[in-house]
Amino acid sequence: MKEAAEDRLMRALHDEHAPALWSFVLRLTSGDRARAEDVVQETLLRAWRSRQVLGQPREAARAWLFTVARRIVIDGWRSAAHRAEVSTDLPPEVALPDGTERALQGWLVSEALAELTEHHREVLVLCYFQGYSVADAARQLGIAAGTVKSRTHYALRALKLALEEKGVTQ
Repeated sequence: MKEAAEDRLMRALHDEHAPALWSFVLRLTSGDRARAEDVVQETLLRAWRSRQVLGQPREAARAWLFTVARRIVIDGWRSAAHRAEVSTDLPPEVALPDGTERALQGWLVSEALAELTEHHREVLVLCYFQGYSVADAARQLGIAAGTVKSRTHYALRALKLALEEKGVTQ
C-alpha cells in the first residue's frame, strides 16, 4: 500500500514538473535534446531515491528538481569524460597549398610596385621579374650598368618601405 502511494506521488511529481524541468534543462544543455532527456531522467531518478522530495510542497519540490538538474549538467561539463581528448593512430592532415598566400603576396607586391617611380619599377621588373642581367637591363633601358645597379638598390629600398606601409614585415 505504501509503495502504491509513493508511485502515485512520483507520477504526480513527474506530471507536474517534467515539462518545466525539460525546458530548463534543454536551455542548460544548449539545445542538446538527448543530453536534456538524460538529465531529466537522472533528476527524476534521484527524486525517486530521495523519498522526502515526494511529500514536499509544489514549490519546494520544483526548486529541488531544478537544483539537482543544474548540478547534474555542471558535473557533466566538469567530468573527465566530457573533456576527453580524441586521439588516433593517424597523423593530422597536412594542409595542401592552394595558392591563396602566393596570390595575396603577388597582389601586395603589385600594389607596392605601382607606388614606385617609373625608373625604379622598370629596373625591378627587368632584373627580378623577367630575369635580365644587369648588362641586359642596361642595354634594354639604354643606360649604364652602374645606373641599373644604383636604381635597383634604391628601388628595392623603396619597395620594402611601400610593403611595410601595407603591413608586410620580414
